[in-house]
Amino acid sequence: MIALAAALLLLTTPAANQTGPAESSLVLTFETGARTGSVMVALYDSGTAYDGGPAVARMAIPASGPVVARFENLPAGDYAVKAFHDVNGDGQLNTNPFGLPTEPYAFSNNAVGNMGPARWDAARFPVSGETAQTITIR
Repeated sequence: MIALAAALLLLTTPAANQTGPAESSLVLTFETGARTGSVMVALYDSGTAYDGGPAVARMAIPASGPVVARFENLPAGDYAVKAFHDVNGDGQLNTNPFGLPTEPYAFSNNAVGNMGPARWDAARFPVSGETAQTITIR
């Protein structure tokens, strides 16, 4: 579970610049249990990036209303999402003394991990044209 917290903390590091043809978009709708703070979202375009490299895009969405992230001008391909609900608005994923997350988190495809973050293979999904996904943050 410490690996899960470390993986989710990567959401707060700077994203790399995106290159390549821009033709697709992604709309993510997040279902949350609280209306405080923000949902922090990171979008990855490879297993290597997902496992600790830079995200292709990041976004913070206030949780006071509908939580919808829209990523434009994406090259078609496989992507995966890591997200957490920063309930207290301090800009980071809070953890307990054992390193386990104390704030809700989620992965694309509503994938779940076993003693860590969901694997790339479970979280990845194709993006081509207009793609949408609803993710429940738990």
